[in-house]
Amino acid sequence: MNMRMGNRCYTRLTNAFSRKIENHAAIALYYFSYNFVRIHRTLRVTPAMAAGVTGRPWEVSDLVALLESDERGSERAA
Repeated sequence: MNMRMGNRCYTRLTNAFSRKIENHAAIALYYFSYNFVRIHRTLRVTPAMAAGVTGRPWEVSDLVALLESDERGSERAA
């Protein structure tokens, strides 16, 4: 099953139909939690850990810290 189609309530809102950025942001958060936060039963680790992208499961606070540091960096560049 296609991972995008796994969350049926967003299917029509996101598959090239939506013009609202909020719908795309919701899917981005879903993908983040699926790949970096959630430990999968078959892998026994997160997909990001299995791919070697990270060495530990992330938390939402890690994402917030990453976004804040990116915002600080873009403010300095301006």
